[in-house]
Amino acid sequence: MYICRMTEKILILDFGSQFTQLIARCVREANVYCEIIPYNKPFVIDSTLKGIILSGSPFSVNDAAPPIVDVAALAVQVPVLGVCYGAQLTAKQLGGRVDKSNKREYGRAILTIAGQDALLQGLPPDSHVWMSHSDSIAALPEGFEVLATTSSIPVAAFRRASGNGFPLYGLQFHPEVHHSAEGKKIISNFLINVCGCTQNFTPNAFIAETIENLKKQIGDAKVIMGLSGGVDSTVAATLISRAIGKNLYGIFVDNGLLRKGEFEQVLDIYKQLDLNVTGIDAKQLFYDALAGKTDPEAKRKTIGGLFIDVFQQEAAKIEDASFLGQGTIYPDVIESISVHGPSATIKSHHNVGGLPATMKLSLVEPLRSLFKDEVRKVGLALGIPHDLLFRHPFPGPGLAIRILGEVTEEKVTLLQDADDLYTKALKETGLYDKVWQAGTILLPVKSVGVMGDERTYEFTVALRAVTSVDGMTADWAHLPYEFLADISNNIINHVPGINRVVYDISSKPPATIEWE
Repeated sequence: MYICRMTEKILILDFGSQFTQLIARCVREANVYCEIIPYNKPFVIDSTLKGIILSGSPFSVNDAAPPIVDVAALAVQVPVLGVCYGAQLTAKQLGGRVDKSNKREYGRAILTIAGQDALLQGLPPDSHVWMSHSDSIAALPEGFEVLATTSSIPVAAFRRASGNGFPLYGLQFHPEVHHSAEGKKIISNFLINVCGCTQNFTPNAFIAETIENLKKQIGDAKVIMGLSGGVDSTVAATLISRAIGKNLYGIFVDNGLLRKGEFEQVLDIYKQLDLNVTGIDAKQLFYDALAGKTDPEAKRKTIGGLFIDVFQQEAAKIEDASFLGQGTIYPDVIESISVHGPSATIKSHHNVGGLPATMKLSLVEPLRSLFKDEVRKVGLALGIPHDLLFRHPFPGPGLAIRILGEVTEEKVTLLQDADDLYTKALKETGLYDKVWQAGTILLPVKSVGVMGDERTYEFTVALRAVTSVDGMTADWAHLPYEFLADISNNIINHVPGINRVVYDISSKPPATIEWE
């Protein structure tokens, strides 16, 4: 399977920090390609490797068996930057001392620059940084010097001032988090001033290299791909199509659980993009299979299993196919790799968990090295419509998990109509792009209402809107009261069968974004 490797890259060695992906995102935002690998995974240092960043860790360097790498050996070959645990490991291995702090330092601190250096170029004398550690560097190794301090710790940033090898730095704080005001500037300084990166990792460069490599990987073979109308699968399919044309065979299954009008709209977009896609109307199959099922996990398994059956039936009609295309992105890959101790596998993602045994196909995953925001940038460069690329996340099982209880065609229609009004109202008022995800949930209860002189007994829907950065945590969106009042009236007046609208003000955690 092909992974993009530009002419220059940064390697991030992961010691299990919860912030490791944020380091990678900061590097990518500077248009420099990087990869995250477990600290104990072998790797080759070649001419494309411009530098190495050592991540933080929940471990202490003073543990009986801490995760380690030979920092000195790395710094003989490329510039190295240690972050938090990485900085402490650097100090201890080269002869310094790391002690337990008098108290755990967590949260904001003021960084005061003590010495000018390429790493801190352009920073103000004082700036906010984010600390998260229980150990502190008590003494630097010989030949090292302090670059910055805080009121609590004497060594907040340091460098090797003398000795053989490439530049070697350590930061006791986390520059990668939002709360470190000049953090991105520090990382950018390391990439450009210290490592000499030319910042050539751009959407157009990625597209050109990926298409060329896809041509080499696939040749004249056929690729089958299941499409959903989502961002990742659409961008991946467009890249593959640019490489092999009509030898890509897309299959888009309508499971009856999509948003209102979505099947037809997405097929029209695929036609505009000149993708070779077959639409399969399987709504009734899914409705029949879901009849009587109320348990969320049972619904998920039913939908997933039936999708594979329908997909395989259609795929079997394509003779001599050799590859299966997938929209796997970098977080899927990272979350499916277990790092020693702290980064136990978060989930086994469907895109990296293997294929059905009956499908003897090799994988082709052109987005495997990209984060979600990078996928969108590539999509824009490919000419994919903005509305598709920036749609809110939508659950794989579709509206089935936004209908609490049994799924029926009647309930799906109710929810589609209500959700369509909600989505349109968010867009018309400019609120859509201000929230991470919004959706409507059909509750399994009816309540009494009054319309005109008549008594009603109809369904209730809950509106959900959250703000988030990555979906790992989320806060409920504080939508204006006037908006909520208007959309409530609109849904009740225009969707027969619904007479009550409520708004979900739960955050994640303790709640989840979806209700099931």
